[in-house]
Amino acid sequence: MKNSLLATAFLVFLLTLLPACFGKEKIASAPSPVETAANPPNSFKLGLPINCTLGQDCFIMHYVDRDPSPTEVDFGCGRQTYDGHNGVDFAIPDERVMAAGVAVKAAAAGKVLRVRDGVSDRRVADQTDKANVQGIECGNGIVIDHGNGWQTQYCHLRNGSVVVKPDTSVAAGTVLGMVGESGLASFPHVHLTVRYQDKVVDPFVGANAGPGCNVSRQALWQQPISYVPTGTIRAGFATQPPDMAAIWSGRFSETELPKNSPALIFWVQAYGVLKGDRQEFQLIAPDGKPFAVRKQELQSSSRAWLSYVGKRASANQPLTAGVWRGEYRLIRNGKVLIDVKREVQLR
Repeated sequence: MKNSLLATAFLVFLLTLLPACFGKEKIASAPSPVETAANPPNSFKLGLPINCTLGQDCFIMHYVDRDPSPTEVDFGCGRQTYDGHNGVDFAIPDERVMAAGVAVKAAAAGKVLRVRDGVSDRRVADQTDKANVQGIECGNGIVIDHGNGWQTQYCHLRNGSVVVKPDTSVAAGTVLGMVGESGLASFPHVHLTVRYQDKVVDPFVGANAGPGCNVSRQALWQQPISYVPTGTIRAGFATQPPDMAAIWSGRFSETELPKNSPALIFWVQAYGVLKGDRQEFQLIAPDGKPFAVRKQELQSSSRAWLSYVGKRASANQPLTAGVWRGEYRLIRNGKVLIDVKREVQLR
């Protein structure tokens, strides 16, 4: 990085996840009773499958793909999904949070049909990694039968964390294990698939709905869940250009840095950015003066995305001690969707 250089980078990271638990294995279901007015299919309700607060310490990275063609669309008519994705991905910020432990919970009461544990946690980064998990794409996972034709699947749990056994009954909210990155996972999350009579059901829409996003919705959630197709994952400061792998690992979370650092970079990781979105960066020095400013229209869309702005220290322009501030906004059609402010102390 040259002296006084303003550096901005975009990284599009293709996230691929398991479309079905336990790879190609098929879980047999008992015959379902005929549905009646007293027992309609959408009377089945789900709680969150993860112990967190959406929008605070976790978020939904991907929704069910509702387009049967090679293109994709989520229930909100957005693109925060990918072709063939058959579940909802409840994600946590990084591997440090994963190591601390975030519980995966039974979304409804039922009987455990099958479990798998012992698959290592390793982010899939390329085709070689993908080949290494062929046949065990779900990683460590669980299938629960809820009766009346309903089943739920939970994938990518942390290695060694599964605490339930087959043929045991669980109540809604029972801890099943911990969020992980086992199998075909590119970030820490739990993948939830819901099935009714062996067919995938989008829990934001309900059973027996047709394809596409312009359909009648009877969501299965006990409590409404807002559709948030764009948001912040993490933001912070670094002394070198970050990449997506480092951010997912939990690096660059410091709130204090030495003033003799070789550079100061303010970075933002987000999900669901679209071509045409406008970003605005500011890195502000302790004296209140803008040290680096960037305004730019995004040229491509990305489900997972990283951008940063920064400057290298030099003899003529050293980094001064004090509180530095980073500010970032993502604007779409005149509406601010992401508004991030962070501070770091240089000593």
